[in-house]
Amino acid sequence: MAMAWIWTGMVAASVLYGAGNGTIGAVGNAAMEGAGAAVELCLSMAGVMCLWSGIMEVMKASGMMDGLSRLFRPFLRRLLPGACQDLDTMAALSGNMSANLLGLGNAATPLGIQAARRMARGCGGVAGDELCTLVVLNTASIQLLPTTVAGVRAALGARSAFDILPAVWMASVLSVSAGLLAAKIFARIWKD
Repeated sequence: MAMAWIWTGMVAASVLYGAGNGTIGAVGNAAMEGAGAAVELCLSMAGVMCLWSGIMEVMKASGMMDGLSRLFRPFLRRLLPGACQDLDTMAALSGNMSANLLGLGNAATPLGIQAARRMARGCGGVAGDELCTLVVLNTASIQLLPTTVAGVRAALGARSAFDILPAVWMASVLSVSAGLLAAKIFARIWKD
């Protein structure tokens, strides 16, 4: 709801400024060009998202996703021991991590929400340390293949959409490390 007010305020301010400056025609033209560019980007991204979502489905059907999930289980058991006691939560967490690793935020989100709902049971409306850690992991997810970003780059005409891999890997590791460290520090501060 807050974003609706922010966007409405920005549009109203632009229209008022354009009317006051005598450039309302330029404001209208910019709005139409922006809308057209947004539609073009969405259509070009739809193909990329379909491709990678299809690859994820093939990975699920072939059992590769389960294998990737098994790789994450020891890490998740150490990081989220309480959540990993429930097999369904563990499956959602592993799938979420796998999808994030492949840069498929759209596929990771439903699994992350499912895991968060299961972890929030019995919390009394207050997020526990493990639920906060899950949010940190999802926000700063490590990405092996940043498919969504590469798709945007390809749609906007980049010659090599995946030439950003080393920077993405380094930024991912640093952001997850910093986020997990902060989550652990804050968990200790508020326990005392």
